[in-house]
Amino acid sequence: MSTERFDRTLHAAIAAGILPAGAIRPAQDARPWPVVLLTGLGAWLAAVPLLGVVGMLLGDLIHRGVGPYLIGVLVLIAALVVLRSKDLPLFVEQLAVPALLVGGGSLAFGLFRDLPMQGAAALLAVVAVGIAIAIRQPWLRVLLGAAAALLTTFACMPEHWVRLGRDARVAFWLAWHLVLAIALVALWVQRTLLTGGKHARHAAAIESLAAGWLLTALAGLAFWSGMSFMVGASLGGGVAGELARELGTRSSAWWQIETLRATSLILALGAALWLALGWPALRRAWCVGVAAVLVALAGFMPALGAVLLVLAVCARAARWRIAAAAALAAAWIIGSFYYQLDWPLSTKALVLVGCAALLAALAWFATRGERAMPRAAASSRVSTRASQAVIALGALAVLAVANIGIWQKENLIAHGEPVYVELAPADPRSLMQGDFMRLNFRIPGDVQNRLDGLLSAERPRVVARRDARGVATLVRLDDGTPLAADELRVELTPKDGRWILVSDAWFFKEGEGDRFAQAKYGEFRVAPDGRALLVGVRGAALQPL
Repeated sequence: MSTERFDRTLHAAIAAGILPAGAIRPAQDARPWPVVLLTGLGAWLAAVPLLGVVGMLLGDLIHRGVGPYLIGVLVLIAALVVLRSKDLPLFVEQLAVPALLVGGGSLAFGLFRDLPMQGAAALLAVVAVGIAIAIRQPWLRVLLGAAAALLTTFACMPEHWVRLGRDARVAFWLAWHLVLAIALVALWVQRTLLTGGKHARHAAAIESLAAGWLLTALAGLAFWSGMSFMVGASLGGGVAGELARELGTRSSAWWQIETLRATSLILALGAALWLALGWPALRRAWCVGVAAVLVALAGFMPALGAVLLVLAVCARAARWRIAAAAALAAAWIIGSFYYQLDWPLSTKALVLVGCAALLAALAWFATRGERAMPRAAASSRVSTRASQAVIALGALAVLAVANIGIWQKENLIAHGEPVYVELAPADPRSLMQGDFMRLNFRIPGDVQNRLDGLLSAERPRVVARRDARGVATLVRLDDGTPLAADELRVELTPKDGRWILVSDAWFFKEGEGDRFAQAKYGEFRVAPDGRALLVGVRGAALQPL
């Protein structure tokens, strides 16, 4: 919040009787942020070994009987006493944060050992909320709110909920929506019941808690939706990437997913009505059109409606940072629609292109009146023309870069040497994913060993030897020595911390998986400088597929 806005809010609160007449701006920490950062880092470096030594001294007490509870409660109380102290030095404050982690971790160990997952998660969520209310540090309240939201999600997933869907997608959807509902109810309580000055401390605690809570729920719904457009193909094979892709591609029973979509549509409609009630300026035709497009998209995407509702609530309450996070989550979810296998690719393309065309038409309609208005000053006309020129130049630059790249690829396809490289067996679980197949090309073991962990400012190249059919065998890393007549260089590509041969995936039209599952060779076009492009896959006899 800016200084001017804070002063206006302070004077308004004094005039309304919320704050006493002598209320003043609280003292601000004037230390430079590098000093704060280094002080916090020093505290962590000092605290972590100390806590490790204490853990070693306690020994088996941590693992047996009531030991985890005793240690957890004592450490948490000690951390709370430190954090509640006034005029706390930053170094000491940062020392208390690892203590909170150790105390909470010890308590969690005991609870998850002795209770069902749901009960343990619920109790830990209550503890996190209680600690957040007890302390004064807003940033720590945000983190505790995020932890409490995550724990509440798992607490809201009894076993019979998980059985509603084949892969627990419905259970997670219900849990994340319940978490969002709790946050929205808390904000309503803050706004309607905690308005007096005597409730200011509790209202401030709810504000910070709700921020972390909502951000976690937004991230959870975005993750639940799966990988966004183009991210799924570039994220690679890490655990997070594989899990997110699985969440995005598997489906529950049709009646379940239709129920989720209907709920999402209703929530999006509620978001539009909430903004229209609070901001009369939005009650215009083009705004209604934009809302209709978003509501329609929410009918296709089960997680979008709740995110739009959070966006509307936070925007109307001037919580702009959370609103921006909700907008980012909404964009992610819309992008993830590309990977939803419940719909044919043609339908997904039609929906997205149609919505884009409608939004473009609405944008033109919204600005038509402004263009028709006379300009009062020449400076305004110059500014408008300059802005339009910058936009036009930017568009031309984007088109130029894209078309140069296309021309380079087309030139390589037309004039590059055809080379075929044998495919190695791929993990059958990841062979076919959506509309592309995993590729794994044969690379000699000694070459692969030298490539593992290789750091290079330039892309390494391998030397390949071709036979009479054009089938290439990778033989060694290129060290600059002259090539034989049947050899050529091929440039490698970085992917997920390793070097691969051009690409590890081949995309194809939906429904043609059986056809390309017979692939035995990758077909490349290679330029004299080693640049290569994967242009197709071939069968065992090098026949086109």
